[in-house]
Amino acid sequence: MRPLSSLGNRIVVLGPSNAGKSTLAVAIANKLDMPVVHLDRLHHLPNTDWQPRPEADFVALHDAAIRQESWVMDGNYSRLMPDRFARATGVILITSNRWLRVSRYLKRTLVNQSTRAGHLEGAQESLKWAMVHWILIARAASAAKYAGMIEASGLPSVQCHTAKELMSLYRKWDLPPPR
Repeated sequence: MRPLSSLGNRIVVLGPSNAGKSTLAVAIANKLDMPVVHLDRLHHLPNTDWQPRPEADFVALHDAAIRQESWVMDGNYSRLMPDRFARATGVILITSNRWLRVSRYLKRTLVNQSTRAGHLEGAQESLKWAMVHWILIARAASAAKYAGMIEASGLPSVQCHTAKELMSLYRKWDLPPPR
């Protein structure tokens, strides 16, 4: 596994919904003293139940964020990945069992809405069966798609495909373990 230092100062963290992208991004940003950018916060309006911003506003916020000198950025939004990868210095892909991701979604929605990394400011989340479906069915192929994009980018990368591999990454990089 690559050392964290090999990923540079603009790190993209990708993966399916509820894989732990935001938690990992915060841990890395804190360790490296870099800003963290949660793309979900840029894409959605604060104080809503995940209402999207107008697309032009989101693209402008995304483009301003990637122009910064350093960052750890979590989130996918494939349509914007070419510009993000052009500025990135390293990429991390994390995936995990979809049932684990469903349990994380239920926990974050029903229990710890405002304490989890990357939560939407002022949001009062509600359980959405469409999101459960998204995690279980619609996003099943995303890991392979992202792995292909990472390989094509030529960027230094790290991939964790199980919760065990992710925990090993936290230990190897001396990051505080997720709660």
